[in-house]
Amino acid sequence: MQIADHGSLTKAADVLGSSLPAVVRSLAALEAHLGVRLFHRTTRRISLTSEGRTYLQSAREVLAAADAADRALTVDAAEPTGRLIVTAPVLFGHMYVSPAIVRFLQRYEKMRCSVLLHDRPVNLLEEGVDVGIRISALEDSSLVAQQLGSIRRVVVASPEYLLRHGRPKHPRDLLKANCVHIHPTTTGPWRFRDEGRPIAVSTEGNLEFNHIAPAVEACAAGMGFGSFFSYQVLPHVTRKRLEIVLEEFEPPPRPVSVIYPHARLLPARTRVFVEWMKQEFAGIRL
Repeated sequence: MQIADHGSLTKAADVLGSSLPAVVRSLAALEAHLGVRLFHRTTRRISLTSEGRTYLQSAREVLAAADAADRALTVDAAEPTGRLIVTAPVLFGHMYVSPAIVRFLQRYEKMRCSVLLHDRPVNLLEEGVDVGIRISALEDSSLVAQQLGSIRRVVVASPEYLLRHGRPKHPRDLLKANCVHIHPTTTGPWRFRDEGRPIAVSTEGNLEFNHIAPAVEACAAGMGFGSFFSYQVLPHVTRKRLEIVLEEFEPPPRPVSVIYPHARLLPARTRVFVEWMKQEFAGIRL
C-alpha cells in the first residue's frame, strides 16, 4: 500500500522504517503468493497493474473493516453487550459466583447472563457455555483457565463431638470415629498427606447424604467428622459451630479458576467478565 501511495520503493521503505531490499523481497513474495504482477516496474518509475489496482482496493476495504471492528470492540469493552452463559458448582455458585454476577449486571446494564449451577463437569463447548467456574486442575487443552484462588479439603467436627470423643492426632484416628459421608463425593477413602506422602483412610459412618448442605449441618449438630471444601464450612467455622482438625495432613489445595474456550478473538463481554471475576475474588478467603 505504501508503494502505491508514494509511487516509489525507496520512499515506501523510508515510511515503513525498513530497508529497500526488504521491501523488494516482500513485494516479490506477495506477487509470488498471488501469482500475479502487482506493479509495472522500470528503472525510472513504478505503477500499479490492473490486478494491482483491484488488490489494493480490496486491501483498503479489509483494513477499513478491521479498523471499524477495532473501534466497535473498544466501545463494547467499555460497555459490553450481549448474553453470557455461565456455569459453576451449586454451593460455590450460590455463595460466591451468583453475588458477583449480580454486581456485574448492576455495573453493565446492557449485559444478560444465564447462570447454570451444576455439581457435575460441564463441557463448555458441547453445551454452549461461555464461561465456567471450576474447582479442579484444568485437563482440557481446548480451554483457557485463569486462577481465581484455591480451596482446601478439610476435615471438621463440632466442638461438642470433639469434647466427647477427642481430637484426632492422625488421619488413622478417624477409623474409630463416626464420619458423615456425601454420596458419591466422600464415600470412598478420604485423602491426606503424611510427611509429603499421599495416604488414604477408609472411613465409616451411619449417615450419608447426596447434598453437601445437610451433611455440613449434621456435622455441626454433633454427628461426627465430615470432609468438605473449606468454603463449604467457612460460615460454620467462623461461628464456631465447627472446628477444623488434622490441618497438617491436608492434601494440596485445589485451584479455583475461571475457564473459557480458546479463541484468537475473545468477545469483549467475555474478556470484561473474566477480569470482573478476577477482581471480585481478589482477597476473598475460600
